[in-house]
Amino acid sequence: MLAQPSTRFIMLSILGLFLIVINSANAATLNKDPEVQQFINEMVQTHQFSKSELDKVFAQVKIKQKILDAISRPAERSKAWHEYRKIFLTKKRIKQGVKFWQDNTDIINYAEKVYGVAPEIMVAIIGVETYYGRLQGSYRVMDALSTLAFRYPKRSKFFRGELKHFLIMNREQKFDPLSRKGSYAGAMGMGQFIPSSFQSYAVDFDGDGEKDIWKNNADAIGSVANYFKRHGWKKGQPVADQLNPMKDTLLTDKDRCKRSCKPKLTVAAFKQKGLTGDTAVTDETKAILLLLKQKNSKEYWLGYNNFYVISRYNHSTLYSMAVYQLSQAIKQAKLKAQ
Repeated sequence: MLAQPSTRFIMLSILGLFLIVINSANAATLNKDPEVQQFINEMVQTHQFSKSELDKVFAQVKIKQKILDAISRPAERSKAWHEYRKIFLTKKRIKQGVKFWQDNTDIINYAEKVYGVAPEIMVAIIGVETYYGRLQGSYRVMDALSTLAFRYPKRSKFFRGELKHFLIMNREQKFDPLSRKGSYAGAMGMGQFIPSSFQSYAVDFDGDGEKDIWKNNADAIGSVANYFKRHGWKKGQPVADQLNPMKDTLLTDKDRCKRSCKPKLTVAAFKQKGLTGDTAVTDETKAILLLLKQKNSKEYWLGYNNFYVISRYNHSTLYSMAVYQLSQAIKQAKLKAQ
C-alpha cells in the first residue's frame, strides 16, 4: 500500500504551484499593466520612444521576488563596524587590489592627473563594489528596475526615474536594454552606477566612442574618478583621523554622523567636547564625528570633506570607512611589494 502524502507536503506543493502561476502571470502581463502602459506613453510623448518597441521590451521583463526581498533587508543596517569591516578588509581583497592597481597603472595615473583623485580610492571603490569587476550582479537591469518601479511602492517614484534614465541611456549608447546586467537595485558595471549616475558621470575615458563601465577598465576607472571630482574631492587632502575620547567627554549621540553628513563643526569644537590626539588638518577644518563599534570597544574618528565625498557614493558611514581603510591597506601593501 502506498503511503499517503502529508497535509504539510500537499500545502507546500499547492503554494509552490501558486507562486509559479503568479510569477508567470507577472512576467507575461507586465506590459499590459495600466501603470506600465502609462509609463510607456510618457516615454513616447516626452522622449520620443517607439511604443511598439517598448511594448516588446516590457513583454519580456520579469518581476523578481528575490529583488523585493533583497531591497527590504540591506545587510549593513544590522551589522556593527567590526562585523562590516571584516567583509571588505581581507588579505585576499587587499592583494587583489594591489594587482588591479599594478595591472592598470597607466590608466589610474592618468585618471589621477585629469581628476585629482587619489589612486588608492579609485581602486578601493571598485574593490568594495564589485571585487575589481568580478561581481557586477546577475540580474537583468530591466527586471530589477521594473520590479522596483512597479512592485515596490515605497520607492516607486525613484526607480521609475532610474528606469527612464536606463532606457534613454541604452538608446544613446546603442545597447540592448535586456542585455545589461547589474545588482538587485539596478546598479551597473565595475563601479556600480545607477542609470542616473551613468548619465551624469560615466565617461569614455579611452576615446573609443563607447562608455563601457562593464568590461572596459579605462572607462570604469575614469568614471569613478569623474564621480569623485564632480562631488568635490580635494586633491592631497586627508580623509579621516582616529582620535581618543577623554574620560569626561561631552560628546553625545547627537554629535555622531550616522549617514552621509556634510562637515559643519570644526576640529577645535570636537576637541573642546572631549576628543584628544593629533590630526592631519588644522583645528579650523570642518569635520564630522564617526563612532565605530568594535567587539569590545568603540573607536572615535573625525571625517573631513573627502570622507563626505566618499559618502556621496553610498550614504552609509560604514561603507565610507570600509572604502577608506581598504584604500590605505592597498596603498601600504603596494609600497611593500615594490
